Amino acid sequence: MDNKLEKIVQVLQGKFGAAFEEFRDEAHVFISAEHIIEALTVLRDEHEFALLSTLTAVDYWPQEAPRFHVIYQLTSLVQNLSVQLRVPVNGSQPKVPTATGLFQAANWREREVYDMFGIEFEGHPDPRRILMPEDWNGHPLRKDYPLGYEEPQFTFNFDEIDLRKPSPKE
Repeated sequence: MDNKLEKIVQVLQGKFGAAFEEFRDEAHVFISAEHIIEALTVLRDEHEFALLSTLTAVDYWPQEAPRFHVIYQLTSLVQNLSVQLRVPVNGSQPKVPTATGLFQAANWREREVYDMFGIEFEGHPDPRRILMPEDWNGHPLRKDYPLGYEEPQFTFNFDEIDLRKPSPKE
C-alpha cells in the first residue's frame, strides 16, 4: 500500500476507531454509520479526496448483523489515490446519514441504493424511488427478494432438427 494512503488510513483509525483491511492492493476502511459523514469530510477537506466515484451496497443475507455494507469509493485525483469506506448496517432498519451535503454525486446514487436495497439515507433531500415504480413492493437487489420466474413465451423443439445436417440454404 502507498505510504500516503497508509498515513490517511492511520488518521481514520485514530479519529474514528476504524477497522482496516487491505484487499488486492485496495484500502478498505470500516467506519460506523455515526462517523461516516465526519470521515467523508476529513477525506474531502484534509486529504483532497474530491471525487465520490462510487456509492453502492452489498447484501450479506442471511447474515443480519450486519446484513449490508454501504460502500463509498473516494478518489483523490491530485494524489492519484483511492480509498473505500464501508459502513456495516443491520438488516432490521437499515439507515445511514446522507452524504448529499458533501458530494453532489451522492444524490442519485443514494436514491439508487435505497431503491435496490431498501437502505434509507437520513436527511436525503429527495428520497423517492429512481429505478422502480413508486408502487413497487420490495427491493430487487436484496438476496431474499423473490425471483418470480416466468415461463418463456416461446418454444424451440430440438427434436425436430438434426444439427449435424447443413441447413437448406447452405
